[in-house]
Amino acid sequence: MSNVLAKIVEHKHVELAERMTALPLETVKANLTPSTKSLFDALSAPNAGFILECKKASPSKGLIREKFDLDEILAAYTPYAAGISVLTDEKYFQGSYDYLAYVTERVEQPVLNKDFFVNEYQVYLARYYNADAILLMLSVLDDETYIRLAELANSLSLDILTEVSNEDEMTRAIALKANIIGINNRNLRDLSTDLATTEKLVPMLKAATHNYVVISESGIYTHQDVLRLAPLCQGFLVGSALMAQADLNLAVKQLVYGKVKVCGMTQPEQTAHAFASGASYCGLIFAPHSKRCVTPEQAKAIVEQTPGRYVGVFVNQPIEMVLQVANELSLTAVQLHGDEDTVFRQHLRNSLPKGCEIWQAIGVAGELPYLIHALLDDDTLDRVLLDCQVGSQTGGTGQQFDWSLIHSELELDKLIIAGGISPANVADAQATGADMVDVNSGVEVAPGNKSDQQVTELFSVCRRY
Repeated sequence: MSNVLAKIVEHKHVELAERMTALPLETVKANLTPSTKSLFDALSAPNAGFILECKKASPSKGLIREKFDLDEILAAYTPYAAGISVLTDEKYFQGSYDYLAYVTERVEQPVLNKDFFVNEYQVYLARYYNADAILLMLSVLDDETYIRLAELANSLSLDILTEVSNEDEMTRAIALKANIIGINNRNLRDLSTDLATTEKLVPMLKAATHNYVVISESGIYTHQDVLRLAPLCQGFLVGSALMAQADLNLAVKQLVYGKVKVCGMTQPEQTAHAFASGASYCGLIFAPHSKRCVTPEQAKAIVEQTPGRYVGVFVNQPIEMVLQVANELSLTAVQLHGDEDTVFRQHLRNSLPKGCEIWQAIGVAGELPYLIHALLDDDTLDRVLLDCQVGSQTGGTGQQFDWSLIHSELELDKLIIAGGISPANVADAQATGADMVDVNSGVEVAPGNKSDQQVTELFSVCRRY
């Protein structure tokens, strides 16, 4: 047991002694009823499930979410979660049993009580506050104690998330026939994380002869992390990565679906459907030659009717016009699709509202353009969008370029790919590792007229893992 973990467990015994005095075991045990919600069943659904965690602080990160508003958190979590996890350790995680009680009263999903379980009192206490599952850590418990706590949990119909972090613990979990196995990617000695831990331990489960699901925990920050591990496990437990984000709803959406922009919006209702389906951003095109061009007045009507994160697309237009639209619509980003140079972008950077990003589109015809590395390194740009170039036309071609040209030496976290992306190939687009995909004609019935059915299907494919 690591020094940090030993210190936590030592304090846990002291804390529990005090808690048992204030809330005796007999009181806790009285009138307990078994749980009727199964975390195991929720995680056994066809697609990988997310256990999303209500976590205020941690030993490795300190205070993570200063404004810990459970109503806000649950509003962001419940549309996507297979289960909700609640920390109840007070000293090291600033958790609370009050949080557990609050959550269990308000959600339909099974709720996991996350704590350092060391005795039976905690198991009863978890059910007293209506938890449906508990965490048992093999780094903390010997087999005898684990079995004792597990038998009690089973008597209360509490599921058990059995946490392992190394080969020895995985061997024990298999022998103990743990049916929800959580692989902690965090090194409990130095608190670093490595997703390869899941990749290393999952093959050991070939020796298991019982039914089980595998959850990967810790170090899962992006949709690309999810796609990397999805072939190996049935779910993910994510807390810190989400709790650290100001826009929690957007963070959950991007974790689950990836970063997807639906561009060429012309109608408020279709825009609302795109956001509701999973779009992180919607694009409004102001280039006069585009079949999907909207006027600033039309764009304003869309934005006012459908709040969200909008990207304005401009092609060789006066900087004054770009700035005016960006300010009036509170754009999240300005996407430049013409011959705008560094001087133009620097002027924009100096004048745009705080937080408004600058994205530059460049065409790909055959090979990656030689400018790609310079643009990715350019301080005036937040992102670079690669789109298929046909002749002199970049964008709006409805065709895709050769995605095999995208490689890991590029700054993938700044890269967006566009051109011909549809429900049929969006999974391949995301598999390139690019941070975002940009969808337009691939979900249309006519230029500027998005198909709600195709948009729904697109995000269904993004969730198919």
